[in-house]
Amino acid sequence: QVQLVESGGGLVQAGGSLRLSCAASGSIFSINAMGWYRQAPGKQRELVATITSGGSTNYADSVKGRFTISRDNAKNTVYLQMNSLKPEDTAVYYCNADVLTGPSGMDCWGKGTLVTVSS
Repeated sequence: QVQLVESGGGLVQAGGSLRLSCAASGSIFSINAMGWYRQAPGKQRELVATITSGGSTNYADSVKGRFTISRDNAKNTVYLQMNSLKPEDTAVYYCNADVLTGPSGMDCWGKGTLVTVSS
């Protein structure tokens, strides 16, 4: 069993900042890529950013230059620093991790944390 628990969401005014955290726990041998996705009301879930175990990152065009993803491998934790937030960033943000639990891998998801950006 592997659990991903997100934290750090909330209400912020446009132009403000938030930092999301996601900690993985359970029967973890190692974690490959970790990432953040989001789903706005009435829309499909979309990629926000990913980071490999080696630190290579990838961002959606809509957040480049404003969001920064990072991770602490020793703590099995991934972060998302969100700056210059816009109302269109309002969504439930989900953490994702490709976890190795011994001989097999699991695609794990957190339950999400709500980010609301007011105009």
